[in-house]
Amino acid sequence: MDLIIVESPTKAKTISQFLGKNFIIKSCNGHVRDLPKSKTGVDIEHGFKPQYVIPTKKRKIVNELKKIAQSADKIYFASDEDREGEAIAWHLQQILKTNKNENQKTYRISFHEITKEAIKKALKNPRQINLDLVNAQQARRVLDRLVGYQLSPLLWEKIFKGLSAGRVQSPTVKLIIDREKEIKKFKPQEYWTISAFLKSKNNPLEAKLRQENNHIFTKFEINSREKAKQICKELEKTEYKITNIDSREINKSPMPPFSTSSLQQEANAKLGFSAKQTMFIAQKLYEGIKLENKKIIGLITYLRTDSLNLSKEFLTESEKIITKKYGKKYLKIRHYKTKSKISQEAHEAIRPTSIFREPEKIKEYLDEKQYKLYNLIWKRAIASQMSEAILTSTSLNISASKYQLRAKGLKIKFPGWLKIYPKKQKETSLPDFRVKQKLKLIKVEAQQHFTEPPPRYNEASLVKKLEEIGIGRPSTYVPIISTIQTRNYVQKKQKKFYPTETGQIVNELLESHFPEIVNYNFTAKMENNLDDIAQRKKKYVMVLDNFYKPFKKNLMEKKEQISKKFTDEKTDEKCPKCGRKLIIKTGRFGKFLACSGFPECRFTKNLEGQNDNKNNKEKIGVKCPKCKEGEIVRKRTRKGKFFYGCSAWPKCDFALWNEPTGEKCPKCGSLMVKEGEKVKCSNKECENSQLKKFS
Repeated sequence: MDLIIVESPTKAKTISQFLGKNFIIKSCNGHVRDLPKSKTGVDIEHGFKPQYVIPTKKRKIVNELKKIAQSADKIYFASDEDREGEAIAWHLQQILKTNKNENQKTYRISFHEITKEAIKKALKNPRQINLDLVNAQQARRVLDRLVGYQLSPLLWEKIFKGLSAGRVQSPTVKLIIDREKEIKKFKPQEYWTISAFLKSKNNPLEAKLRQENNHIFTKFEINSREKAKQICKELEKTEYKITNIDSREINKSPMPPFSTSSLQQEANAKLGFSAKQTMFIAQKLYEGIKLENKKIIGLITYLRTDSLNLSKEFLTESEKIITKKYGKKYLKIRHYKTKSKISQEAHEAIRPTSIFREPEKIKEYLDEKQYKLYNLIWKRAIASQMSEAILTSTSLNISASKYQLRAKGLKIKFPGWLKIYPKKQKETSLPDFRVKQKLKLIKVEAQQHFTEPPPRYNEASLVKKLEEIGIGRPSTYVPIISTIQTRNYVQKKQKKFYPTETGQIVNELLESHFPEIVNYNFTAKMENNLDDIAQRKKKYVMVLDNFYKPFKKNLMEKKEQISKKFTDEKTDEKCPKCGRKLIIKTGRFGKFLACSGFPECRFTKNLEGQNDNKNNKEKIGVKCPKCKEGEIVRKRTRKGKFFYGCSAWPKCDFALWNEPTGEKCPKCGSLMVKEGEKVKCSNKECENSQLKKFS
């Protein structure tokens, strides 16, 4: 008997359909070992050796795996093929090698899709665990732990408890704060555009002012109503004649298939999905959906990837379906080059596991959101292998005395890939005109404009920026965005990110005293160092040592240098209890007045106009299952931790730590709740209370 271990129960269930009785497929439910929560858990003096423990909630699963493994002839570790997946495989190997079965062999198998062919192929080509990839993951984990566990206590001491700093989260918060500073500094600049509305017979035409004699107007040259009015008067008194017609073709190439970041961006822009929502749905599509004959099939390839590569098999399938549906002139097989230095998260782009599994054919087996995302992935993958779109761009140059105007038209001559993946392409068809043809003026119109500040980041643009500057990797974009909101460093309003006061205070301290932690280039360089460890270009200890020595030295110095009153502001107001001066302090819920004689005097009061964030209750659109009257709202405990409770409190005491999804458990009827990208039943007695990914 052979044992295969995967991360999730759904993945195990899908794979079990493809293999015979000689295989047992079990799930480990993610990482089985981690650094302890109670301490740093890194032996710095002995080569930054991690001191792993098996978390309490994983002991039952580990003991079960140990028991099954004892009688297995072979063990295959089939966790995801990325840094984290390789580390899971290694941890399992370390735990299970304590078994006394000396003849037992362990292997690592990997695949990009959960299909019968892919699993069979992986079993025929097993390999050993890639220890370089494991070392890269361990370096990442240790770096994050050192920064988090050693810098966060300083924030507690100098600002207030419950704060945290992170190697990736802190520069991400700085991005949002820097953008807010740009917006506040921004001064709008006025400019005007002038259009002439013309016609010849019954053919209307809009032409924009471009130049005066040989001088081409700059954007801000016409910058006042008076100047625009004067030009309009002159244009109203002159004749209009076409002086030149220029027509040319533009070839527009298709976009490459999806990587993780481009999928998150496009799903946000086209479907309105958050990055977290996109990954949650994509995970289900990857692990398997029950289709015809109740067979569970993995519909897409692995979802955490920065590769743009497509398999030969997929390219062959694409050629067949494009030729059949649209004709040979729509086909152009393409090979896309991955931009990143090392495509370490997987070796293929996100694509359908079979191009013949068309979205409409399987729509009845998918829920609405699954269908929308699968349809997007399917069409993007197909479009990437299609011909260029050919557009005809036409320009008319029109003279009006000393002024020159231009009218532009754009028409799709051949749609190519746009036939299946249309973009917002405004067609402006120009009627047939000839050179020297005179045009009749209908009206001249001047329009006032003001430059706009740079937009605040939304999820799509933030992910794009993180990828652009090299912060994070495909598997980390969602956790980063989630963490900075959970920490209350940023808030999302109307899908845009705004920095909170807490976020700005923490960023100010880090920028002033730990600039490398929030420095974009430094963080990106560290990501490259982790990639270099995976490629055996750099040593684990060297990378950690080069970071930690200067970091620790600076940390020790700053503990003494930074005033305990870092965020305190003096006032002239006296304490009504003891007569000492009151100071403005900053706490988790904003600024408040407190007595400078603390701890002898504990007087505090809210500042006028200061929001009491403790009482802010964010509705999530789920009715209370206990009283049936109240709504579930997001609240904070006194220590600032989020929880979900009934709005009718204290009449109703219903409360949960995890956010309810609004769906009921199919087993017991209790509310389902989110945990990361997974869901589980909120009833601890229910068998669905273990993390699952429900198809």
